[in-house]
Amino acid sequence: MNVLIVEDETYTAELLKEMIEKDPDFLVTAIMASIMDTVQFLSKHQNKIDLMFLDIQLEDGYCFEIFKHIDIMIPVIFCTAYDEYTLQAIKSNGIEYILKPFQENEIVVALHKFKKFVGHIQNKGISSLIMPIVQQAYQESFLTQVREKSVVIYTKDVATFFIENEVVHMFTFDGGKYPLFKNMEYVEEACSPQLFFRINRQMIINRNAVISMQPYFNRKMILQLKVQMLDKPVISRLKVSAFKKWLETG
Repeated sequence: MNVLIVEDETYTAELLKEMIEKDPDFLVTAIMASIMDTVQFLSKHQNKIDLMFLDIQLEDGYCFEIFKHIDIMIPVIFCTAYDEYTLQAIKSNGIEYILKPFQENEIVVALHKFKKFVGHIQNKGISSLIMPIVQQAYQESFLTQVREKSVVIYTKDVATFFIENEVVHMFTFDGGKYPLFKNMEYVEEACSPQLFFRINRQMIINRNAVISMQPYFNRKMILQLKVQMLDKPVISRLKVSAFKKWLETG
C-alpha cells in the first residue's frame, strides 16, 4: 500500500519512512514539506495513495489548510508535538493521532489499525474507516491560489460558483475570478442554503447577486445578475419552482 508523508523536518520524515517500511505491506512513495506542494501532488496523484501521514504544523502553515484546497478522500494519520488539535484532526479524515517524538510501537499500531479496515474500505467505501465527522457550521471563506500566494475569499463576497473547463471557479462581486479545488457537491454543502442556490449542474448563485429573471426556452428561466458571466445563468426546468420559493422565503 502506498503512503504519502507530509513533514517539513527532513530527519523526522526519513525516520518515519524507515519505521513505516519495516512493514512490508507499506511503501512510502512521496514526501512533501509544504501545504501547496501537498495540494499540487494530491490533485494529480491522490488516487495512487492509500494512506497519508500528516504533520500538523508545516513550514507554510497548519496542515488543515490542505483540506480547504482539495477534497481529501484517503485516511490520514496525524503527527504533531502538540495534542490540542485532536478534534480538528477527527474532522479531517483522521484515523489516528500520534504525538512526537515518534515511538515505533505507535506507528505499528496505527498501521495495524489501517490494515484492519482495508477489507471494509473495499466493500463499503472509505466512510467505514474514517472517524464520524462532526457537523460543522457553513464555511465562511475559501482559499484559492493566485500565483504563489494563498488568498482568502469570503463566501459572502462570492456572486457565483461555476464550472469552467471542468474546474470549479468563484466569481466575486468585484469581478474577480478564482479557481477552487473543490467539486460542486462540496461547495453546495459548505455554503448556507439561505444565501446560495444551485440553479443547474454548472452554477451556484448568491441570492444577493440576483436582479431579475425571465422565461427561457423549454420552461426554464434565465437570470439577470449584478455580475457579468460568460455562461448564461439558466435555471433548470425542474428547479424553477423551488428557486422562486427560495427567493421569497430563503
